[in-house]
Amino acid sequence: MLVETVLGNMNEPNWTDRLREARIDDFVLDQWDAQKSRIRKATSSGAELAVSLGRGVRLRDGDILAFDDATGTAVVARITLGEVMVVHLDELRGASPDLVIRSAVELGHAIGNQHWPAVVKGTTMYVPLTVDRKVMDSVMRTHAFTGISHEFVPGTEVIAYLAPHESRRLFGGADSTPHTHLPAQLN
Repeated sequence: MLVETVLGNMNEPNWTDRLREARIDDFVLDQWDAQKSRIRKATSSGAELAVSLGRGVRLRDGDILAFDDATGTAVVARITLGEVMVVHLDELRGASPDLVIRSAVELGHAIGNQHWPAVVKGTTMYVPLTVDRKVMDSVMRTHAFTGISHEFVPGTEVIAYLAPHESRRLFGGADSTPHTHLPAQLN
């Protein structure tokens, strides 16, 4: 089956009733695969699906890729979020300006040198796991930043605190911000 457009999202009011009695066939993607405009993969029932979306279009969790009225089956994108390294900078409050500047520059260099995307909100930095957790932990421990600690948490615990543009930076198309799609029919 070839999908070239998203029909809607299961969280949109016009799909809620329609999907109540439908059989859902999940098309499971991780946060990085969800950013691809072209992907070929099997659904949870084993149906082979080829997605070829327009340039700049990204899948979101709950997007409806196909709906078969005859069988009452909907193919729905399910995007799983990976872990996030949460870097706590709050211990730097009240520290000397020299320590704050040095720590910020060193942390920025370490994160940037690894090409890790990051979002800073207040005194917290969020960095999605783009490599093995042990590697990220090792980088942070090797630098032994003064006044900076880190931990790893599931992305689902973080996404609610992020603005749409921030969640896109960390999770690609995995954010759950409202949007609409042009009407389309599956033949």
